[in-house]
Amino acid sequence: MIAKIGRGSNLYGALAYNQLKVEKENGEILFTNRIIETPQGHYSVAQLALSFEPYLIANRNTEKPTLHISLNPDPKDNVNDEKFKLIAQKYMQNMGYGDQPFVVFKHTDIDRAHIHIVSVCVDEEGKKISDKFEKRRSMNICRELENKYELISATEKEHRQNDKIFHPVNYQIGDVKSQISSVVRHLPKYYKFQTLGEYNALLSLFNITTEKIEGELQGKIRQGLLYIPLNEKGERVGHPLKASLFGKNAGLPALELHFEKSKEALKNHTGKLTIKTAIAIALQSTNDEKNFKKQLAEQGINVMVRTNDTGRIYGITFIDHNSKAIWNGSRLGKELSANTFNDYWNHNIKPDIKKPVELQSKISKPNDTDLPAEQPHHLFDFLNTSEKHEDGLIETLSALLPEAQGEDYEEQDFANKMKKKRKRKRGQ
Repeated sequence: MIAKIGRGSNLYGALAYNQLKVEKENGEILFTNRIIETPQGHYSVAQLALSFEPYLIANRNTEKPTLHISLNPDPKDNVNDEKFKLIAQKYMQNMGYGDQPFVVFKHTDIDRAHIHIVSVCVDEEGKKISDKFEKRRSMNICRELENKYELISATEKEHRQNDKIFHPVNYQIGDVKSQISSVVRHLPKYYKFQTLGEYNALLSLFNITTEKIEGELQGKIRQGLLYIPLNEKGERVGHPLKASLFGKNAGLPALELHFEKSKEALKNHTGKLTIKTAIAIALQSTNDEKNFKKQLAEQGINVMVRTNDTGRIYGITFIDHNSKAIWNGSRLGKELSANTFNDYWNHNIKPDIKKPVELQSKISKPNDTDLPAEQPHHLFDFLNTSEKHEDGLIETLSALLPEAQGEDYEEQDFANKMKKKRKRKRGQ
């Protein structure tokens, strides 16, 4: 069993975001601790939030008082609801949160059942509960629970191996080809994207970009892709590498087929309304790009912004790790296009976004309530575990998506070769 601990600053925003998923019957409340009961046993976002308010009001100086914990047994483990309850209670008690208000949700919209626990990490007096040696304690507790409830063990070594395989490219350590290969061969298996730009937004999280190249060979127009490593500032480094080096799935034909399949799959995707609501809430509750990104990052959504040399925003892409889908802002709606964000963040023109679905008034049955945002796939564990990203998650990735400008050395080389061939033909 693997435990993932996340912290955020916006409890209500996370609950509101997930309330729409509640309506899709993808989860249920298994257990509550120190949560105000309702007469009918039904809960809404507002009703759940009431139990946490005294703690948040008392909060002294903890920047991220909201606690999200996911407990993920091995897919082969058959854990029933009663056992999940016991596991959650024992885990929270041993981690020092046993006396806190918390809600245990079971998530069922993927092939492995798992639980999320929503709580706060400040006590009734507003003092932060110690998180000293938290990761080590969490790992030890997981091993104890595995033994107690006969679960398949997930060792730290196994987890580290997964992290290592899918870590962002670091051109300084060499073997860039292998690093890129370990990423590009897996991404299409998990994520839906409809354009090369959306694919690049996803790749940028791993310090990679790709470009289409075109040239004439034997009288026919040929197209292909180059993969280019990036540094932490989103700047190109090293030499471009041909897609053929990474297998056919990394090439343009395979990706274009993936674009079409994704387009069909996302046509009526239930996650579209969910992410639009999350974006609308974030726009209403933040005033700048940095806090907007932070709020969505806490909900499992990365935001990639593209700007020109003058600072104008000409593109914005949302990577939703919950639905495993990438969305250009304009694809979500005209009101969420790049122009909206440029006007707001660069010219202080607040967008007239329709108010999201009024979630406060909706009441859900206990077995219809969903949990906080689904954690990204293990591919993206580095976003949560890297010290670089712990205080803001992806703030340093804000400008990673590269612009189309700039020299492409391999493309230029390709073009020069085509010119030489044509000259030789003329000379014959």
